[in-house]
Amino acid sequence: MTRSNAPLRSDAVLERLKGLHPKLIDLSLGRIERLLDALGNPHRRLAPVVHVAGTNGKGSAVAFLKAIVEAAGLAAHVYTSPHLVRFAERILVGGGMLDDAALTALLEECEAANAGRPITFFEITTAAAFVAFARAKADVVLLEVGLGGRFDATNVVDRPALSVITPVSMDHMHFLGDTLDRIAFEKAGILKPGVPAVIGPQEASAEAVIEARAREVGATLIRFGAEWSAAMDDGALVVTEGAERLALPSPSLAGPHQAANAGTAVVAARRLGLGATGLGAIDRAAIAGGIAGAIWPARLQPLDGGTLARRLPPGWSLVLDGGHNRSAAEALAAVARRWADRPLWLVMGALDTRDPRLFIEPLAPYIAGLRAVPIPGEDAALPPAAIVAAARECGVAAEAATDIGPALDAIAAAAQAAGQESGRVLICGSLYLAGRVLDLNGTPPAFAPLTSSGGHRRA
Repeated sequence: MTRSNAPLRSDAVLERLKGLHPKLIDLSLGRIERLLDALGNPHRRLAPVVHVAGTNGKGSAVAFLKAIVEAAGLAAHVYTSPHLVRFAERILVGGGMLDDAALTALLEECEAANAGRPITFFEITTAAAFVAFARAKADVVLLEVGLGGRFDATNVVDRPALSVITPVSMDHMHFLGDTLDRIAFEKAGILKPGVPAVIGPQEASAEAVIEARAREVGATLIRFGAEWSAAMDDGALVVTEGAERLALPSPSLAGPHQAANAGTAVVAARRLGLGATGLGAIDRAAIAGGIAGAIWPARLQPLDGGTLARRLPPGWSLVLDGGHNRSAAEALAAVARRWADRPLWLVMGALDTRDPRLFIEPLAPYIAGLRAVPIPGEDAALPPAAIVAAARECGVAAEAATDIGPALDAIAAAAQAAGQESGRVLICGSLYLAGRVLDLNGTPPAFAPLTSSGGHRRA
């Protein structure tokens, strides 16, 4: 994990929690159910829950939905992972981060209740989020799945108000299975009897698996391409649901793939407002404001200022994206096609669970060069030499660098030697690398610290 400035008290607790990891990982809910019982089952005392699974886009969909809910004057608790710079980013209470004293007390309470028994880091920190959310008032809980769905720790919530499944693709195959059908089956494990589910764009085989699971449990699906659609039209996001056509501002998050993510959030917000949640309908103004104002770091995020950005010559752009699998690379390639006006250079780091060639291949036609970097503090980081070898196999000129700053310096020198007066640098390949970048660049946190426990609950 990356962290900024001096060590925090919560860091020591988080390190201890890692040590509780079971020797044998069995994908089940037994460990977290046991801990939640010891904590008084806080997951049964939550505001209406929107449970979000998927391979790509789930974080962006949550960000859009959070912004819509808040634009409507409502308070949202938000649980996402992984974090970028500080662990507190994962647990937003009423939209704000817990301060370190409150986070430390929360983690220590869960540590004590667990009494030293084996439990994964994600399971015990998910329990901590449920405790925090149960104690503070909010109108809705936005709950992002960590891995898969069926046996994910978040799936102890047995009656959410709404389920959401964003696009499913090949990722985490060592845990979820080596075919798209198997991965879709794990994601579809969040579907619940009688709970409506908004389904984002899917490959045909994944959608068939999701539909089969919905029939089995009795969940109503609201599917992209059937019950709803979303597309950009002359700079506007147009979301169509049934006979209704909603023209909205362009999504605040960059990239053509964000139209579907924003559309997913719009349909979810409308369904949430119409459901038996007591929220009331969320109006068009709130939906438009949320789509235009959503913030989600490291998703084609421009870094226009800061320590790293200043290492590039005038006229250059620095962009950060945490995408790390094939589908994310294909989405980045669609953006890169629009960047043909200037040379594009990559700075890339990755975890050793990734095949770097699968990530680089879609981007290769658009890359002037690549610099591979390690991810400091990550034992599971892929050696830069492996990324360099994969890039060269894809026909991309590549070299290794010791860190992000030296990589940018090397790109600036190489571009100058080639007579390139301006260009773009895209840093990508891992959310863990993205956290390191934001930390080094001195980029302000995306979420304000929590200043009160009451949030912004609407009367």
